[in-house]
Amino acid sequence: MTKEKMLKEIAENLVEMEPENVVKLCNEALNLGILPEEIIDNGLIAGMDEVGKLYEEEEYFVPEVLICADALYAGLDVVKPHITTEDATKPIKVVIGVVQGDTHDIGKNLVKIMMGASGIEVYDLGRDVPLELFVEKAEEIGADFIGMSTLMTTTMDGMEKVIKMLEEKGLRDKYKVFIGGGPISQSFADRIGADIYIQTLQTKQ
Repeated sequence: MTKEKMLKEIAENLVEMEPENVVKLCNEALNLGILPEEIIDNGLIAGMDEVGKLYEEEEYFVPEVLICADALYAGLDVVKPHITTEDATKPIKVVIGVVQGDTHDIGKNLVKIMMGASGIEVYDLGRDVPLELFVEKAEEIGADFIGMSTLMTTTMDGMEKVIKMLEEKGLRDKYKVFIGGGPISQSFADRIGADIYIQTLQTKQ
């Protein structure tokens, strides 16, 4: 079996909520010499990205998402011990949360799961997060990224306010900022000066 086909099968079995198959395929992938990072990124996380799309399209609901997450973690239990110690000791740090005024957090939680699966150290501020807390927490933990989501047009401007806070404090170049959510688009991200637009954050509550 080719590497591409193996990774595709891992993703498909995760989407189909087959944790035992995911474990079996992850072991086979390692035996084929596929790098653990590739299995995580192009197999497990690729599968969860598809789960996010199915949730957005209302083909999957919370119970299905949770079962898929279980399959993700089952695969990670197989793969993570094979990641080199050097890589594991230098995690990327991310602060993530739903901006003040919004309590919809399923999309944010999916991104948190996928980032955690990649070995990223995620600090989840939760939902309805005071805007200044994004900056304060990022400074406190020495974050590399700040992530914000919202599903409400009325709270979108909070994202721009956080970016302006960073600029005013002379911290803008210190962090990469990613945003997402139902009303968010690449053009909006460009307009407010965000570095990255993440579509998975669009999933509905």
